[in-house]
Amino acid sequence: MSEIEPDNRITFQGVPGAYGHLSCSTVFPDMEAIACDTFADALTVVREGEALLAMIPIENSLGGRVADIHHLLPDSGLYIIGEHFQPVMHQLLGVPGATLSDVKAVHSHEQALSQCRGLIRDLGIEPIIHADTAGSAKMIAELGDKSQASIASSLAGEIYGLDVLRDRVEDRIGNTTRFIIMSRQRQDPDPKEGSCMTSFVFQVRSQPAALYKALGGFATNGVNVTKLESYITDASFEAAQFYIDIEGHPEEARVARAIEELQFFSAKLKILGVYPANPYRRQYGS
Repeated sequence: MSEIEPDNRITFQGVPGAYGHLSCSTVFPDMEAIACDTFADALTVVREGEALLAMIPIENSLGGRVADIHHLLPDSGLYIIGEHFQPVMHQLLGVPGATLSDVKAVHSHEQALSQCRGLIRDLGIEPIIHADTAGSAKMIAELGDKSQASIASSLAGEIYGLDVLRDRVEDRIGNTTRFIIMSRQRQDPDPKEGSCMTSFVFQVRSQPAALYKALGGFATNGVNVTKLESYITDASFEAAQFYIDIEGHPEEARVARAIEELQFFSAKLKILGVYPANPYRRQYGS
């Protein structure tokens, strides 16, 4: 790493030019973005004090939740202090001088390829799965082969010196990835200063109506649940763990009542963070 102070570093998973990198540059343009091989590495670097923040993708509007993240968050030692909604604007990138007619194969992450089926079909080119979008752009630059292209971000094209052969090649406009911003220090905002989100995990026994009873307090207290994900945490399959996002702050009476009722019917409740709701939510009513 460079000599820049840890408090001016933010981590992301992937290689330079990844959408996580683009999100870091968008939200924190003055911070040094640190590329990490895995999500666990990105979190560990922050936990060990070598960076201030981590930018972690949690869900995509087309692809759903990002694998492994929900397992990593509860034991990360970090807290969610913010969220960012990053538009995913895929570019078809080629080596300098290449044209669309030159391209025979396109490389990218599996999700990116699936989001650009129309382009791949129209051009009659072969899709080849790569570990990530920006990594595929880096590989294409190193190959220097006009017949090979990449689907990645505009930032990846700039970093690796590739030409944009076609702009905005995703099948559906509006593809967006939600990122959460992680820190060692919990930073609860003042609920009087604007809308807040609260994220936490909890467990219920695998028995009839357990989840219904646990969540009843949110309905009766008018607390909106915006996200609820379940996953099994051990080999017994006896207990399910849930990740949940709600609108509101634990200091609000209605939210406090709902969480109190949840605790009565559940176990191992752990708040992962209380943070300002991103303006994107108001714009799109999410």
